[in-house]
Amino acid sequence: MNKIAKFLHMTGALMVLVGAILRISQPAYAAYIFIAGATVFAIMQFLLRCRSNSTVVRRLVWQQQLGGLALIGAGVLMLTHTRNEWIVVMFIGAIIELFTAYRIPQELDKNK
Repeated sequence: MNKIAKFLHMTGALMVLVGAILRISQPAYAAYIFIAGATVFAIMQFLLRCRSNSTVVRRLVWQQQLGGLALIGAGVLMLTHTRNEWIVVMFIGAIIELFTAYRIPQELDKNK
């Protein structure tokens, strides 16, 4: 992964975190920061996906991309709804991202 792509990926993740935290004090700006970060994060996941012949790794990458789309959906819910429905979708996306971030390297090491 080149340095610019890694920087964009980390920046998107940081913007998601900042947007979720800012929801407490600045809800008008938080949704836009969250959506922008989730979009950058998800785009980088689609562009930087691991190319492997293993069906397990391909399934995990697909799940990781689904987690990125769930984060975008959480941002849209944050923007359109006044209550906290977005938290459930964000939690689901975060759990998927956490699971796949742990499992993909494990499977790649096992296949070597």
